[in-house]
Amino acid sequence: MKVRAKKALGQHFLNDLATAKKITESLSVNEEGGKTDRGQQACPADVLEIGPGTGVLTDFLLKRSDVSLKAVEIDNESVNYLLDRFPELEGKLIEGDFLKLKPEDYFPGDFRIIGNFPYNISSQIFFRILEYKDNIPEIVCMIQKEVAQRIAEKPGTKVYGILSVFLQTWYDIEYLMTVGPEAFTPPPKVRSAVIRLKRNSRTSIECDEKLFKTVVKTAFNQRRKTMRNSLRGMIENTGKPELISDPIFDLRPERLGPDEFISLTKRFE
Repeated sequence: MKVRAKKALGQHFLNDLATAKKITESLSVNEEGGKTDRGQQACPADVLEIGPGTGVLTDFLLKRSDVSLKAVEIDNESVNYLLDRFPELEGKLIEGDFLKLKPEDYFPGDFRIIGNFPYNISSQIFFRILEYKDNIPEIVCMIQKEVAQRIAEKPGTKVYGILSVFLQTWYDIEYLMTVGPEAFTPPPKVRSAVIRLKRNSRTSIECDEKLFKTVVKTAFNQRRKTMRNSLRGMIENTGKPELISDPIFDLRPERLGPDEFISLTKRFE
């Protein structure tokens, strides 16, 4: 049985076993898996693999005693292939779209995410992850290199943007490695990268989260302008005309980190 890569699903199947091994080993489950202080075996950590495809990552994950694996796959052909290759996935393989998945139906508490994300919907996947940020302590994923750089980049560069701010607000992000097109079937036209996101200690941004998102998106929608110009309408709506002279509005949005955007949002409340 073979699985055909489908362009409509953005499928590029990883075929490099050495890379697959490194990706799965990058998933840390020390908080839940492994040994306890008394040397007893702790419960395996719940892990969700997004888009297992032909199961290259799945194979390594199933061999980890510290991982309790479930996987979600939208492609029926891949589902049949995976169940045939890995009978132990029976009851653990969810046929469906991660973007429509309700994780609480499958996980009683926290769960980690791993996967080779379809590049055409990787940003949508991250926004969905943010909806469950308090239940997802770690993500290890392979995405398009340019997107990975944008997410991991620090403030002050042209690639830093909306997704950078939103993810860095809640996660510490590491750029782990670059992966060439030759590691996939069929080879993509772009280079790929693996990143790891670990939930930081922030429990609240202490401002209206909906307003925070609006401020960030509005600022970056006109990123070449100073914040005074891009946010002028919002400033006027506050009824606080003195805000217009605040030095923070002299800056362009890529100069502000998550903490500065949180502080900025409080000015509008």
